Amino acid sequence: MHFTSERRLDDGVLEREFTLGDIPGILWTPEAASASAPVPLILMGHPGGLRRMYPRLVGRARHCVAGGFAATTVELPWSGDRPGSDAADQARADMRRALEAGEPVGDDIVDRLILPLVDQAVPECQATLDALLALPEVGGPVGFSGGVISIGVRLAVVEPRIAAAGLFAGSFVPRSIIEEARQVTIPLHVLLQWDDEGNDRQAALDLFDAFGSKEKTLNANMGGHTGVPHYAGDAAAQFFARHLK
Repeated sequence: MHFTSERRLDDGVLEREFTLGDIPGILWTPEAASASAPVPLILMGHPGGLRRMYPRLVGRARHCVAGGFAATTVELPWSGDRPGSDAADQARADMRRALEAGEPVGDDIVDRLILPLVDQAVPECQATLDALLALPEVGGPVGFSGGVISIGVRLAVVEPRIAAAGLFAGSFVPRSIIEEARQVTIPLHVLLQWDDEGNDRQAALDLFDAFGSKEKTLNANMGGHTGVPHYAGDAAAQFFARHLK
């Protein structure tokens, strides 16, 4: 891992961009984080396009840092400046055609779009944790926050360093991921926008029902994908404070 830039934001948050191999990412840490006082880490998921998503990501990161956490995110495979995938492009095109025609998005399209992404992104997230948890100012436990929700599910199954997850419903979920969700046992806080125009609400509810966690909370709010109320973020912050500190 190589840090490529560093700056302090106006509220004292230290923002450092890095590369892990050819994967770009960003780390935000509180001023008080040090070798003698390391802070827990929250890995923030997003749908791809790190530069496009930056305004929303930095807002989420500031919220994390205000709660006493470090926050990080990395670019997804085939997004932003990373090399593309013809297969992923074709799956996206097939999905758009189905949505524009008012047709259901079939399981084959969802599998072709999501499963290869999960298979590549999850090991990259684990490598990111390896690198960042080696820093003296960053410690465990680790939380996962955001989407793509299928990536969060796989990480919750295979990555023992993740102690709690706040998942954002709002992306298509393969049936095999719903089956994997039965193996998830960590505490979960799931955010669902009830009128999300791009989300299969029933699939999100089926996924929530499948989770094997003894502690799981569904925070459902009226409104579309970008209409998340501010107090939903407060509830997620309280969730992580309970489980990561």
